[in-house]
Amino acid sequence: MGRIIFSTESGADLPKDLVAKHNIQVVPMHVIMDGKDYLDGELSVEEVFDYHHRTKKIPSTAATNEHEYHDLFTRIREEYPKSIIIHIGYTSKASASFQSALIAAESFTDIYLIDALNVTGGLGAVVMYAVQLLEENPTIETEELIEKVEAIVPKTRLAFIPGSLDFLRAGGRVSNIAYISGALLKIKPCIELKEGKLVSTKKYRGNMSTVAEKLFRDYLNEYNIDRQQLYLLFSIGLEESIKKRIDQIAIEEGFKNVKWMQAGAMISTHAGPGGFGIAGIER
Repeated sequence: MGRIIFSTESGADLPKDLVAKHNIQVVPMHVIMDGKDYLDGELSVEEVFDYHHRTKKIPSTAATNEHEYHDLFTRIREEYPKSIIIHIGYTSKASASFQSALIAAESFTDIYLIDALNVTGGLGAVVMYAVQLLEENPTIETEELIEKVEAIVPKTRLAFIPGSLDFLRAGGRVSNIAYISGALLKIKPCIELKEGKLVSTKKYRGNMSTVAEKLFRDYLNEYNIDRQQLYLLFSIGLEESIKKRIDQIAIEEGFKNVKWMQAGAMISTHAGPGGFGIAGIER
């Protein structure tokens, strides 16, 4: 059996240390600002927020296209000629990215695609589950590995609160009426992935410090999350005191490993500054 290589999109927001350590191949999605198309990763999050501050405009985003996936898969095969490629992709219900990957994969053999039906830390959690499963069972058959990964896709839970309704509205995730009422009442919506779709499920009132803790406790009450691993998400601007409090709660709740993941430019165009989220896999 050839070496298994995992790939995913930049929208997984995987930290660079994990990408390098586990040789995960990441293909960038796109951020479009002032009519220029940037690859996610070549444009800093600070530039996105500064652009909004100066112009009151918010960049748009675009999926990875078929040619970029073809280049990705070709590059992997050139570097690892007998490899088996497993691509774990951004939810097909919120982006055309996965469909483009499917089209590109038709030109290759020994390539498998898994729709994670998730984004940012939720997608990252699925990728890291696959990576760890292979590292713990290096002789596992490809079909068994894929079956196990697909089985945890519906058990992967992501919930986040955007830092700014301005960014959420621009991304089409909240209506003008909801935006106005939310801004006036200082309401913060919770966004979750339901069957691959981004859905507003709850509404919280108060400052982010209060709301972040309430979201975390509600999340743990609703989902029986495996205490072995938890991913905590933030966009630039989230106060360090909030992160420390969430870390404290995670320890109290018995989580063995906690990893903070910063939203990249693409995800930040939807979350805005100071956003907070949680991703884990149910037992």
